[in-house]
Amino acid sequence: MLKINDINVYYGNIHALKGVSLDINAGEIVTLIGANGAGKSTLLKTISGLLKPKTGEILFENEHVAGKVPQLIVKRGISQVPEGRRVFANMSVEENLELGAFLRKDKKGIQEDFDKVFQLFPRLLERRKQQSGTLSGGEQQMLAMGRALMARPRLLLLDEPSMGLAPLLVKTIFRIIEEINQTGTTILLVEQNANMALSIANRAYVIETGKIVASGTAAELGQSDQIRKAYLGGH
Repeated sequence: MLKINDINVYYGNIHALKGVSLDINAGEIVTLIGANGAGKSTLLKTISGLLKPKTGEILFENEHVAGKVPQLIVKRGISQVPEGRRVFANMSVEENLELGAFLRKDKKGIQEDFDKVFQLFPRLLERRKQQSGTLSGGEQQMLAMGRALMARPRLLLLDEPSMGLAPLLVKTIFRIIEEINQTGTTILLVEQNANMALSIANRAYVIETGKIVASGTAAELGQSDQIRKAYLGGH
């Protein structure tokens, strides 16, 4: 579904991604793990069209998308849930969700997706008229995920969905990520909580200082001593 070949991305003179290649098959959950500043968010922003690679290619369903404007990438079927949630604080829950569907014209489909989002996140239904800035961190995360789903993506990019959330809420968010995947959405998950990420992923890539240094099934990486020491708090 997604094929990234040897991309190099720079912030000014800083070489942020160095020859990164990875692929994602339809229906998978693939996770990208690595320390802060390793290039995880940079990769998601490059896939989303917010950053342009200097060299290399990104193919989504066999179409070149590297360097295309973000709204075209959303239209093609890729949505991102940004790090830090980025909900529109002075707009209601409902208005935030409507914005997720702003490129769509199919009123009936949009209504169906509203219903689906409220089924996944009953809390949002209770708070639909509430200003988003007054929601808890966990509710804002649910809203950011719901807003991305309103674009009806085939590939969902999740950037640090568990950041700053209480452990119980983290479990809930991860359960919902699995549910979203089971309904047919492919997922690329960037996550500091490597244990949780590997527990739901099919495959994983490890990124260090802008380079992919390991990849394999989630089970293989979860059992690797090197990965355990570096990211899973194992000894």
